[in-house]
Parts: sequence; C-alpha cells; structure tokens
Amino acid sequence: MDIRIMEYYLAVMREGNISAAAEALHVSQPALSRQIRDLEEELGVTLFERGSRRIKLTEEGMILRRRAEEMVRLMQMTQSEINQVQHNIYGEVHIGAGEYLAFHHISEIAGSIHNEYPDIRFTITSGDTADLMEQLDEGLIDIALIFTDYDHSQYHGIRLPKDDKLGLLMKKGDPLEEKESITSADLNKLPLIIPRAAYRFLSSDPMLADLHIVAVYNLIYNASLFVEDGVGYALGFDGLINTTGNSNLTYRPLEKQIVQAGTIIWKRYAVFNPAVNLFLDKLKAII
Repeated sequence: MDIRIMEYYLAVMREGNISAAAEALHVSQPALSRQIRDLEEELGVTLFERGSRRIKLTEEGMILRRRAEEMVRLMQMTQSEINQVQHNIYGEVHIGAGEYLAFHHISEIAGSIHNEYPDIRFTITSGDTADLMEQLDEGLIDIALIFTDYDHSQYHGIRLPKDDKLGLLMKKGDPLEEKESITSADLNKLPLIIPRAAYRFLSSDPMLADLHIVAVYNLIYNASLFVEDGVGYALGFDGLINTTGNSNLTYRPLEKQIVQAGTIIWKRYAVFNPAVNLFLDKLKAII
C-alpha cells in the first residue's frame, strides 16, 4: 500500500462512488476501479458492499478508512514540517462564520499564526449556517463556525467551550429596559427582527410559535439599524452591537435561554494546504 492508493481510497469515500471519485482525481473510472480491486486483493478482503448506488463500507473497509486517514495525515504533516524547515509557510485559510463572540477563538488562533508566519493570509466569509454549509461543500471555504448539528460522517468538528446566548436589542428608554430579562410573554407582544439561523429554534417552541416577525436577518449590524429606525426589536447574541456610551440601543437577555453551542467543522477526507493544516493543528491543541 502506498500513499497515493490511500488518497484514491479516501477520494472514493469522500465522493460516494467510484465514478465521481475518478472525475475528481482526473483519472479514468476503469483505472480507479482496478486500483481498488488490486488493493482488496493485496489485503485479502472486500472493502465495499457492491450493488448500492452509494459506497457502503464493510467492517474491514471502515478499519482501512481510519488507518488511511492517519497515513495521509501523517504524510501531510511530514511534508508540512519539512516545508517549515526549508521555507516560510504561506497560503490562505478560508474561514466561514456568522456573527458570534465565539469567533474570538478563531481570531486568537489566527493572531498567533500571523505572528509566526506573516505570509499566511486569512479570508473571512460571513453568513448563516445554511450559507456556510453550502460553501463548505463546494470547497469555497476550508472551515466553518456553525451553531447547529451536522453530519458527523461527512465532517470533523470541535465544539467550542463557551456558548453564545440570545437576547433582545431595543432602543434606549424603551419600557422593557427596566427588566432584567425578557420573557416569552414579552416577545409575543413585540414586532421582532430575528436571525435567520435562530428561526428553526424559535419556531419549534410552542410558547414562541405566535411571534410577530417583521424581518429576518443574517448580519446583525443591519438589524440594529432597523431597531434604531423603529422597525422592531432584534433578537441577537450579546456583545455584537455596542450598547454603551452614546449608543441609542440597549440589550436585555432572554429569561428562557436558547443555548447556542458553537462548533468549528471541516470536511472529512479533504486535502488542505499547509496553512490550513497549521490552523487545524493549533485549534486541536488549544481547544
């Protein structure tokens, strides 16, 4: 077994069938099928259950997949370490995230990398979970910070240690400013501007099913302008909009919290450049 065959094997896992894997690898389907058959003959096992439209692994196939990931990752780390000795690491890390305080975990890692490797560049794409998952699948971003569950068979993920919590953004002087927290009964009386990513959570709570939603957003700064101009009250995460000093806005937390646990995810079987691998290594070491 060599690394190239392991990469071919993981490509078949990633793409779901040999035809798609052959196209992604720029090899012919017969050649790839022959490589897989030769691998099975070498090991003396059957790796796939034939006949299904999408690859389904045998028990031996699942064992090989885990070991293949380790082998390919070890080779990538070795190449990366050699490159670090001979050259400065460079490249781009494409990050997708919504507007959350949890993004500090990403920015702190990016800061430490920049201090060591100034030739690495970061690209940040903002969006909600649906947008980010689509871009992750299409390879437009390398990692994503999301606040919903995900397919663990398709993505690796590291859950962040601190949750972001929802509250209500309102004009200063509003009667609700006198309250320490906002109740479900309060919300049912208000014109609400809600984050698109939180809509599923809110609509699934029977006590919140009758909310009067006047706008849906994915960037809270624009929502805060709606609040300033009297369109309604914005549900959002604490700390993202300045409500101190001369700000016209104030914030109160929800009494019944909808806890949002942030997770940084990336595609399984993906081959990353040294800059992304360095980022993920630091992420795993810190969290």
